[in-house]
Amino acid sequence: MSTAILTGTPVPGSPLEGDLRSLGFDVRTAPDAATALSLLASVPATDRVALVDQRFVGHLHALRLALTDPRFPAAAVTGALTARPEARAALAVALTTVTDTPATGRTDRAAEAPAARSGGAGVVTEAGQPATHTAPAASGLPLADRVAAAVEADGTPVQRPELGSLVAAVPDTPADRAQALDAVAAVDDEAVRLRTAVKARDGFFTTFCISPYSRYLARWCARRGLTPNQVTTASLLTALIAAGCAATGTRGGYVAAGLLLLFSFVLDCTDGQLARYSLQYSTMGAWLDATFDRAKEYAYYAGLAIGAARGGGSDDVWALALAAMVLQSVRHVVDFSFNEANHDATAAAATAGGKEDKAVVGTPTTALSSRLDSVGWTVWVRRMIVLPIGERWAMIAVLTALTTPRIVFYALLAGCAFAACYTTAGRVLRSVTRRAVRTDRAARALADLADTGPLAELTARAVRRPARALPGVLPLLIAFAGGAAAVSMAAFGPLDSPVLLLGALVYAVTSGIAVAHRMGGALDWLIPPVFRAAEYSTVLVLAARADVPGALPAAFGLVAAVAYHHYDTVYRIRGGTGAPPRALVRALGGHEGRTLLVTAIAAFSTAGSDLPTALTVLAVVVAVIALTESIRFWVSSGAPAVHDEGETA
Repeated sequence: MSTAILTGTPVPGSPLEGDLRSLGFDVRTAPDAATALSLLASVPATDRVALVDQRFVGHLHALRLALTDPRFPAAAVTGALTARPEARAALAVALTTVTDTPATGRTDRAAEAPAARSGGAGVVTEAGQPATHTAPAASGLPLADRVAAAVEADGTPVQRPELGSLVAAVPDTPADRAQALDAVAAVDDEAVRLRTAVKARDGFFTTFCISPYSRYLARWCARRGLTPNQVTTASLLTALIAAGCAATGTRGGYVAAGLLLLFSFVLDCTDGQLARYSLQYSTMGAWLDATFDRAKEYAYYAGLAIGAARGGGSDDVWALALAAMVLQSVRHVVDFSFNEANHDATAAAATAGGKEDKAVVGTPTTALSSRLDSVGWTVWVRRMIVLPIGERWAMIAVLTALTTPRIVFYALLAGCAFAACYTTAGRVLRSVTRRAVRTDRAARALADLADTGPLAELTARAVRRPARALPGVLPLLIAFAGGAAAVSMAAFGPLDSPVLLLGALVYAVTSGIAVAHRMGGALDWLIPPVFRAAEYSTVLVLAARADVPGALPAAFGLVAAVAYHHYDTVYRIRGGTGAPPRALVRALGGHEGRTLLVTAIAAFSTAGSDLPTALTVLAVVVAVIALTESIRFWVSSGAPAVHDEGETA
């Protein structure tokens, strides 16, 4: 339940009360600050509360942005302030302070006054500028603005949404009010609401082929009471049906699969637009949207592999399907690791040096990127060649309908490999040419992304002191050498022999050495992707070499289960809730433990015949443990209400 407390001078004929009720607020009126404080105390501590000046003039969507967004503890625009339960104490303290402070005859510096936008009318205070109020209380800053300033001064952040052309004002005179009303009438807030429902930065295919109409589908869903989670689930079901059509192995099934995959992507865009349109952000929505994209794509890969085997040519493309999943998952962890490593590196450099580090924005790579961005068409080309989800799914859908699964996977592997080389090379150049200090938070995030298990932990403890002295890129080279040893032995070592375990053992030791130091080096963000590539590739190579029926599908299932655990780790870190508990990581063995276990299974299986069963059992165990803990966390945790924006373009 939400409660809005109207303060200030009543305005006859104002639609404000009706607007607030339409946003779900129970409206109460307080003639003065003392009454407002009393009303605030009477509202249950678990409810959202808003203070709104009765003279407020503005768009309904401006109020919606300020008062109903679930992501922020406190938010405000001119004349309106809201506080969620976690900010209620700060609101009460601020209101008490303001109640005891006269509102007239004082000069407020910007430190005391809110940095508010009026959209062209009303009271606006700019940072660093004095605002003198000398007349009656009505000519001073609105109570909501003074309380918002006091909340911020007390250390609670107050979100101030970017209004753009929307109006939020508290006019003092009839002439000012008429001017504000004219400004409101001049802007269609529904058009603004639709436009801002679409991500500001997206891929070419999404921007020009999906968003022009999916935003209207989002509005249609909102008006019928559908939630983003329902649309997300519909997108998943559509993609699973598409995978089932692809699994038929017929041309008609492939055509239907391509069309359904495209429609699934339309719904995938719609759920985020619906969340932004109606401000229905949620913890559950963040988890569903983040994980279902991967489930949809990888289930479709499996459908194509099944269809190829069932088709007229009986083509076995499971190795290609698994390779595509491995490549795509490693690409994602490269994105995640780089972003986490550099999220606050610039600020850290500025703090450490006492001034902003100019090298962060002055590297040759950054300069070239800026020059390219100055030419409009190159921006879209660069967004397309990295093969974001829109372009990737469009390519998969079209090729599925027109060609064969083998060609689909060849094109997918070639495109994703080029995109991976392009983006990783650019990030490596940025990392080695910039002078930035990595924060402890970033180093901790990289350590969590490494997914280190008990074996590597023991090694790390044993070599921690000498490992801290390892220079520059050496930890990455050690991790790479260990991963190469594991994959090479899996590829060329004798099957059904204990000798096969040597590579995995070397990998376990080198993994511990690589993470024994603080992961603050320029290229340490590459260590988690190296671990992902080594583990997934070892499973792929061993299953392919076994050459027994069912080995590759079982390996596909195992990698999918492990990848889910790794994606879940990423999205927990992204949401600011930290990595999964160490008990879960240890229960799953860590990346080096699973690699050693799979290698042992391959080494001691009887002529490979036991490998599919063993991999299937391991996949089920990993999936059950990871999913159980993940569902428990996302359903019951107090994670911030966010909505995942999907892959970067």
